[in-house]
Amino acid sequence: MKLVTFASAGGPAIGVLDGEDIVPLAADPSLPVDMVDFVALGAEGLERAAAVLRSGGRVPLDGSRLLAPIRPRNNVMCVGKNYHEHAREFAGSGFDASAKQTVPDAPVIFTKALSAIVGPGDAVRVSDDATGTSDYEGELGVVLGPGGYHVSEADAPAHVYGYTIVNDVTIRDLQKRHVQFFIGKSAATYCPLGPALVTADEIDDVGSLRVQTRINGELRQDAPVKDLIFDIPSLIASISAAVQLQAGDMIATGTPAGVGIGYDPPRFLAPGDVMEVTIDGIGTLTNPCA
Repeated sequence: MKLVTFASAGGPAIGVLDGEDIVPLAADPSLPVDMVDFVALGAEGLERAAAVLRSGGRVPLDGSRLLAPIRPRNNVMCVGKNYHEHAREFAGSGFDASAKQTVPDAPVIFTKALSAIVGPGDAVRVSDDATGTSDYEGELGVVLGPGGYHVSEADAPAHVYGYTIVNDVTIRDLQKRHVQFFIGKSAATYCPLGPALVTADEIDDVGSLRVQTRINGELRQDAPVKDLIFDIPSLIASISAAVQLQAGDMIATGTPAGVGIGYDPPRFLAPGDVMEVTIDGIGTLTNPCA
């Protein structure tokens, strides 16, 4: 099932994307209006959504405004240097002030502020970056269903509710200057999400998915998820070893090689650029730079 959050006359609403239509879940007034609360219902929520899908009204996708599919209660949890080739390009870029290891021995975890989240089509305000070092990072986002604490790798797949796309836009100068990534990763508008939240049952083999990022139509990033250094179960286990995970929490799993700082000279974002992150089975997240 492809779940979306969209703008309606009464405010943000949730629905199911079915072909070229959105089926609003408001047809069942007992269902939550917020995606995190809906995710917390688990299988029961999906069963009730399926009933709405069979009999509910439809809104054309064309002309509708999609919003970020989910806004977690906790910060977006992110993983640095989680593809081998990107770990090497980052280490050689001159912007990595966080560690001496090229390929980390354990997941590098940081977070992005919720205030950075925007949806599909929303502008990312790179003109606010006085350093001129804004960079793109297309990533697979994992949305958690059941929360958990000290989740084992064996049990971790049962905690995955679904997947979305994250563009972990970053101000590289601030990332380097502050060493810890939070400031450089959390500028306003620097966390586009979307276009949909695809439930885990729709993805047969998450490792076979490809993360592709295009800037102004030029393919810059292209790698399968199976190339992750730390796979999704190990990320869930590592984070939950200290963090009490909650329904709707999200993990951005890391970015492949091909980011702007990997070029010589670096190819940073500028107003007028268009970023497109595509993951087969989920869709394309498109955001202009302003």
